[in-house]
Amino acid sequence: MSDSTPTSRDYPLRTTKDALHLQHLQTCLVLSLECTVSPTAFCVGSTFVLPAPPSPSSSSSSDPEAQGDLLLSTGYSREPPLPTSHAESSALSKLLALPLDDLHSLLASQKPRSWPGSEGWTHQDVLERCDVYTTLEPCSVRTSGEPDCARLLARHRVKRVFVGVNEPPDFVQCLGTRFLEEAGVEVWRVEGLERECLERARRGRD
Repeated sequence: MSDSTPTSRDYPLRTTKDALHLQHLQTCLVLSLECTVSPTAFCVGSTFVLPAPPSPSSSSSSDPEAQGDLLLSTGYSREPPLPTSHAESSALSKLLALPLDDLHSLLASQKPRSWPGSEGWTHQDVLERCDVYTTLEPCSVRTSGEPDCARLLARHRVKRVFVGVNEPPDFVQCLGTRFLEEAGVEVWRVEGLERECLERARRGRD
């Protein structure tokens, strides 16, 4: 790679310290503890969340459930039954595998207000409105040869991706943030949990 090629760490990235986003990222941190440690891979947790629909009288509560945010799916690195799965791809696979009737039932449970017309949504309709949270920047290279997470998320046109920390160059040079931004997906770094996210990512390694 040319020295002049921008990395994800150099790429423009939005930042937020919002308590709601921090709480969602905390959920991902808990999920990352489920990962089987590996000397050649990171431990990552991820969630897919449908935010509450816009409201002029939005509550000031920092509780995602009080706001109406709906947890759709969760995932973590090397989650069974796939020993090479990544957190984001695992959560995405589970969401896509959810029967449509079950998906509509889940959407109907969103309180205190649900998205208008969501009773007729497809999986893709949901993905285009959802936020993805992940403790580590989505990968742009898979040494296993499987599709990388950045391209998977871009392919399904998720609305936003919130990351705890950019991927360090322990194994590869990650360009996940750059790829997502260029594909039209908003990427945000949630400030305040960088140290915890990096420590969990390297869990079990010297």
